[in-house]
Amino acid sequence: MKAGATSLKRRLIARLLFFHTGILLLFGVIFVGYLVRADEGGVLVSPEFAKVAAHAISRAPDGRLRLWETDELAALRRSVPDFWFVARNDRGEVVTTGEIPEMYRSMAQHLDQMTFADIRDTTAPFSNLAIIRRASGPAGEFTVLGKGDLFSMTFVVLFLSNLLMIPILGLLAIVTLIATPLIVRRAFAGLSTIADEAERIDIDRRGHRLSAADIPLEVAPLVGAVNGALQRLDEGYDRHQRFIVDAAHELRTPIAILQAKIEASDDRMIAQRFGRDVARLATLAEQLLDLQRIGRIAPPDDTVNLGAIARRVAADLAPIVIAHGRDVEVVDLGASLVRGDPPAIERVLTNLIQNAIDHGGRRVIIRVDGPVVEVEDDGPGIPTEERDTVFEPFHRLRARQTGAGLGLNLVRQVMDRHGGWVEAIDAPGGGTIMRLEFVAVPQP
Repeated sequence: MKAGATSLKRRLIARLLFFHTGILLLFGVIFVGYLVRADEGGVLVSPEFAKVAAHAISRAPDGRLRLWETDELAALRRSVPDFWFVARNDRGEVVTTGEIPEMYRSMAQHLDQMTFADIRDTTAPFSNLAIIRRASGPAGEFTVLGKGDLFSMTFVVLFLSNLLMIPILGLLAIVTLIATPLIVRRAFAGLSTIADEAERIDIDRRGHRLSAADIPLEVAPLVGAVNGALQRLDEGYDRHQRFIVDAAHELRTPIAILQAKIEASDDRMIAQRFGRDVARLATLAEQLLDLQRIGRIAPPDDTVNLGAIARRVAADLAPIVIAHGRDVEVVDLGASLVRGDPPAIERVLTNLIQNAIDHGGRRVIIRVDGPVVEVEDDGPGIPTEERDTVFEPFHRLRARQTGAGLGLNLVRQVMDRHGGWVEAIDAPGGGTIMRLEFVAVPQP
């Protein structure tokens, strides 16, 4: 992952969890507000007073029920000025204390038919609040109707809602952590295919476009924009290539005329000096045309004998080698058959031998060993840091060096088309070895 890039899965998970938490909190606030408002005051009687009342009732020696002023009962009287209750057991015996509201006096006679109730008041000071509970004490079990301590319903509702919210939020978090990566992975599965297609796009695969199938609708504009950019790049490249081809073709005729005029000159010194420059122009035009031809030819599939091609090229260049005072030697260690285009391979060897003649020492060795061809010279060599860049177009080791810097680039392109590779290494006795490796033809 590139520096600064963020994971879509992590962003979605974090935002969904934040969203879930916010929604639950908002729902909790609305729910609590609704309950409190629906409760019209939100105040209830604490059921603990029923236990206090039952524990304060005992049976006297004469068998009658009696209310004792226990510490808990005394404390309840002090905290609730209008404290009252009616307690009735299963025998119908009744114990009362405090001033019983008129509305509850008749109800006290029917406590044997009730066991639980919460009676709420509508307005402050909530003097008509009451509850009915069953409680046990020293004198047995009683049904108690009365009013004791008050407590707010808001706190209870808020506590219970928060207690319920925690497992819900935990469940949502687990579902989000599990489901979000699966959803993202399935939704963006097509992007992996597009990424693989984009990785394979290069200068030799012009015209290729990214597939818009099986991708999210939101990503389709991006794919369309990339395809549009590739289309414009292809069109620009084609215009550039047509210009180079047209320029190279247009240069051939003037160069040929200029060569003829120089050769017809009586001044041999001027003819020799200008002849070299014109020859460079002619070579440059041919190399430009060769570069264009390489991109248009079909993948090479002929069976080629590297040893035969090496001897033929050496024989063709022998006059040039001799004219420059150089020696050339072909060493055939056992050539094998390879897949290739004979004219293109001849052009590669010609460029390498001419480079060795122009920039090397006095001796050039062409060594063939299986699918490998090496062109060795005893010149000054190529610096280590330049051994990759020498194959770039228009690259020259020295600014004043002759040549256009296209020969080695042409060599690399031809080798790429053949599925092989080229590299520059040090010669054992000094100088440079240009090593070509082709794809050998499988032996039957």
